Amino acid sequence: MPETVRINLALQGGGAHGAFTWGALDRLLAEDWIEIGGISGTSAGALNAAALKSGWVAGGREGARLALTELWGKVSGLGDMRIPAWMEGFVPAPLIAARALEMSPMFVMADTMSRVMSPYAYGPFYRNPLDDIVRGFDFGRVCDTNHGPELFICATRVRDGKVQVFSGETLSPQVILASACLPTLFQAVDITDADGTTEAYWDGGYTGNPALFPLFDQRLPDDIVIININPLERDTVPKSAQDIQNRINEISFNSSLLRELRAIDFVQRLISQGKVQEGSMKIPVFIWWRMTG
Repeated sequence: MPETVRINLALQGGGAHGAFTWGALDRLLAEDWIEIGGISGTSAGALNAAALKSGWVAGGREGARLALTELWGKVSGLGDMRIPAWMEGFVPAPLIAARALEMSPMFVMADTMSRVMSPYAYGPFYRNPLDDIVRGFDFGRVCDTNHGPELFICATRVRDGKVQVFSGETLSPQVILASACLPTLFQAVDITDADGTTEAYWDGGYTGNPALFPLFDQRLPDDIVIININPLERDTVPKSAQDIQNRINEISFNSSLLRELRAIDFVQRLISQGKVQEGSMKIPVFIWWRMTG
């Protein structure tokens, strides 16, 4: 049996690509010698993190693997989240759309609607398709601070554009929905603080995708495994409207992560130059696990 290695996990958001993170987590959970101290998750990464934590508290590693499998089984049953449920009968199912030509009229219609129509325009027909899935988590386990990895979920406060990290008893279905709230698809999610103040939140990917700073706590491991699903580099310049928009999204949702990494690199250089006393600040070591293709 190899020596136990303690790590933190940083789970990036990226829509349906979060299924890649599920595969990576399943592989990590299969190794008894890997101990997970903390998890920071955003958007799809928040769903993965909540499922892992809930399952872990219920049944350890195998419970976490089962919970992740159940999560993505439910996600695979969802329709196209770019349109309201009542319109799904007028557009192809996701599997058919994926196999169709990229610029097929029906696919373009659904994609265009998500860019030109506000989610508030649907009135009483609006419903967040993730709601049932998120409320299916056992939040007594998700919020448990005594068992399993420490859990941190990131969302973006609409009013001032600042990052908000939730943990422990502050975690709720609304927090997970807020972390995965793309404003072109979903209405902002309201969360009421302990002092009674209510704030509206959007997807955490705009300000922390994922947020790394909660994992710098001295109680948590030094090593952070980042499961990255938004490509940092592309070899070609996008030409089609859809490819251009996709690349804009990739750059936008990687920007907060790159800012944190630059700040960490700056502190590491200060320490190496003797300008900051070694041991006065925790400097994490990063391991990348990224989706390719």
